Amino acid sequence: MRTFSFGAGVQSTAVLVLQAQGRLPEPYDAFLFANVGDDSEHPDTLRYYREIHVPYAEKHGIHLEEVRKVRRDGTTPTLLEHTLADKRSIRIPMHLEGGGPGRRSCTADYKIHVIRKWQRQHGSSRENPAVCGLGISMDEIQRARTDSGFPDQTLDYPLLDLRLRRIDCYKIIEEAGLPPAPKSACWFCPFHRREDWRKLKREHPDLFTQAVELERTLGDRRESLGKDRMWLTASNRPIDQVVDDQLVLDLDGPDG
Repeated sequence: MRTFSFGAGVQSTAVLVLQAQGRLPEPYDAFLFANVGDDSEHPDTLRYYREIHVPYAEKHGIHLEEVRKVRRDGTTPTLLEHTLADKRSIRIPMHLEGGGPGRRSCTADYKIHVIRKWQRQHGSSRENPAVCGLGISMDEIQRARTDSGFPDQTLDYPLLDLRLRRIDCYKIIEEAGLPPAPKSACWFCPFHRREDWRKLKREHPDLFTQAVELERTLGDRRESLGKDRMWLTASNRPIDQVVDDQLVLDLDGPDG
């Protein structure tokens, strides 16, 4: 079984196009989009996925499936709901005062384990491990791992096999006649760059206001537990005091 962890960002979109064009070293049986919640995924990501990715996959006979975290009781909590409900820990990698990002369990809980569960439900095992493709390009090669950590899953990196960079992925998408794919991330992700926050404030002011409230709620919770506050940016100040509306030139290139 060969599956691809479809993040719905730039690199994932490029892999989808490469499969449609028959250019992958080996095709995938299914592309799996682990949706962390319609209230948590960035609305631009969801819009592109449903209006562009889904029709494109159908047109080219590609199995693209949306999967979600399901608890044993059958409920499907979103990442935002889970983050607000957890009174003892912070599930997203918020920034510590005087230090780097805190512990991150969101990717494992809402992406990695969700896809592995689908694989196991469809026949993967220690004796018959599933392949999980990841959209890591050459400029992110340091993120590639050789071991998934699971005996029933191996990892695959099609963009590394083809020696493609992120800029190549943009070209692949453009030449396929698709609109530019947005960066894939939760709208409240602490790994956002400053310009990501500015863009959110300009284009989705309601979500920016929710981010301000989320940061305040989680910070108050930390203090009630006798711990230091945590922040959505590395500035260690409230996000509404850090993020302005100024558009800056991004010399590092786009993220995806």
